[in-house]
Amino acid sequence: MRPLEGYRVLDLTHVLAGPFCSYQLAVLGADVIKIEPPDNPDMTREEGLVPELNRQGYGIYFQSQSAGKRAITLNLKTEEGREILSRLIETADVLVQNYAGDALAEMGFGYEKAAAINPRLVYCQLTGFGRTGPKATHPAYDVVIQAFSGLMAANGTPESGPVRVGPPMVDYGTGAQAALAISAALLQRERTGKGQYIDVAMLDAALMLMSAHVIDTVTTGHAPKPYGNAHPNYAGYRTYETADGLLMIGAWTNKQLANLLRALGETARAEKVLETPRSQIGALAAENADCIAAHMKTKTADDWEHLLNEAHVPASRVRTIDEALAHDQVKSRRVMQTAGDAPLPGGPSRFPVAAFTYAHGSPSLDRPPPRLSEHTAQVLGELGYDETRIAVLRHAGAV
Repeated sequence: MRPLEGYRVLDLTHVLAGPFCSYQLAVLGADVIKIEPPDNPDMTREEGLVPELNRQGYGIYFQSQSAGKRAITLNLKTEEGREILSRLIETADVLVQNYAGDALAEMGFGYEKAAAINPRLVYCQLTGFGRTGPKATHPAYDVVIQAFSGLMAANGTPESGPVRVGPPMVDYGTGAQAALAISAALLQRERTGKGQYIDVAMLDAALMLMSAHVIDTVTTGHAPKPYGNAHPNYAGYRTYETADGLLMIGAWTNKQLANLLRALGETARAEKVLETPRSQIGALAAENADCIAAHMKTKTADDWEHLLNEAHVPASRVRTIDEALAHDQVKSRRVMQTAGDAPLPGGPSRFPVAAFTYAHGSPSLDRPPPRLSEHTAQVLGELGYDETRIAVLRHAGAV
């Protein structure tokens, strides 16, 4: 049994952060019902690298965080649509939404109204900047928060200037924080019997993802400078060119750096590192880096990765995502799982699921990503609507 089996989540989110939050709840066993307007579905249904899937409203961007969910359409601008959502809230444990501003509240489903329908409801709202402060009403995407939070300025090099992180890490980091908050709120409810309102901000999540940099800034009054792939003080914490590509070495401590130098046959340098106080190790960085760089060019990145790992030095060849997915280490884990057959030619056969497993009841997928409105009749039937009534609702544009 997975941890969230028996819990129902109403997913009124779109794009990446909100859907990733509810996706994490789905892989833990929750019955996640994705609710979309029939005339304005999740925009990611039309996003991805396979044009035919985009045309069918089944884009890869949508699929990447939608497996395991059911999908219905509701027109909340109609009285019938609002009545259906009210009935769903009565049955739900969690409602997640990332509507802009007070849009959902204006349709009658802000936290106060939803809690009046179901006092045990855990209500989670995700926004760019949170529900307080001078930017509470301002729109945002991942890249905007990267820029505002200082993340872009902390990335890159002095020569390049600010560089955005390529993958939408703020979106996914926000979704993960929201899933954690919801899970904790459900545990709290078990103890208190009370529902909860959760205010999740992408900006706050970005700061959490940079905690060490944030603390450096708070302590010194100055933001750390970007240094790209080469740490200015630690010769063992940077990338090096090998005979056939880049190797990232993570020898952060003096002991790890000494192990690295010993593996290169530089015993005297290793002893000097061990004798040097941590506060002065930066003075040795340039000469040690030159020494390491010369050795690195004598072997391939794969050879160095194996050799250094055997010497207890963290190191890895710089891989592309496809290379990482093909590695036996990834294959040995359950981070990538199937969700039935690929729904369409060109669609994904495997999905990233979760970054952890349990001894029992691990995260898993029980269904592929849903088509638009695929489960509307099924969910309405569970609420007591018969086929005739559902047909009337469809004709009226309520679902």
